[in-house]
Amino acid sequence: MPPSTAAAREITEEVLSHLCTWVGRTEALHDDITAAPLRGWAALLDRADAPPRPGDVVPPLGHWLYFLPQAPQGELGPDGHPRRGGFLPPVPLPRRMWAGGRLSWEADNCLRVGDAARRVSRIVSVTHKSGRSGEMVFVLVRHEVHNARGLALTEEHDIVYRAAPLAGAQPPAPQAAATDAPWRREIVPDPVLLFRYSALTFNGHRIHYDRSYVTEVEGYPGLVVHGPLIATLLLDLVRRHAPQRFVRRFEFRAVRPTFDLHPFHVNGAPSPDGQQVALWAHDHEGWRTMQGMAEF
Repeated sequence: MPPSTAAAREITEEVLSHLCTWVGRTEALHDDITAAPLRGWAALLDRADAPPRPGDVVPPLGHWLYFLPQAPQGELGPDGHPRRGGFLPPVPLPRRMWAGGRLSWEADNCLRVGDAARRVSRIVSVTHKSGRSGEMVFVLVRHEVHNARGLALTEEHDIVYRAAPLAGAQPPAPQAAATDAPWRREIVPDPVLLFRYSALTFNGHRIHYDRSYVTEVEGYPGLVVHGPLIATLLLDLVRRHAPQRFVRRFEFRAVRPTFDLHPFHVNGAPSPDGQQVALWAHDHEGWRTMQGMAEF
């Protein structure tokens, strides 16, 4: 038998081989696209949107409010996530993060309030890397969301599991971000914002709200701002500046953790032909924390 999650300290060939048996595993979830989560989402983003009504189109990334994992309390792991080894492989590394993703929406079949929807997910790959910051395992999950009219959107979700920080290890060199973007918004990531997003997405991951856990157990300096929250704020920036445009594709990649200790900025720069928007976030020191691209 492979080592347990609690006992394993490294990704041996035996462990990796076991994790790779999850490739191809599928999961199907059903949900009703109701208005209440979207009302909470608009409040979180400080939007003055009219209350959503039946038939209204779900804004880009709004599907993240549905198909939520609802493991019983007794089945949660010490980090607040469901214990590993169900749909996702039991990677024996303590830090888990949403590393990025790629999404595409069907222009002729948008997800709408009132839809009965189904999300089919599949584990596409499990890969192992080792670098200066320690061992990492990447899990790629592909989601397809359908309504009664057919496929509405496709998403590739990158999850990264990391080893605990090594004593004396140097973090990757930060990347300076442009700070003169034509579209720019300052975000104050206070604990209330992080709690409300965790509540909206039923996310029990303790790194987002439990300061003693995140600093003493996982070794971060403060509460970690959710990667999907930053991605949502990037795409919300597009909606604020180009409210009538239909976002067909969006991709994003987390570059550096963001913490609740200081404000950060989300930025956008449209391409000359107006068909794409380069997006990025940077922290209070000007270091890039996330980069992305939206395509109309």
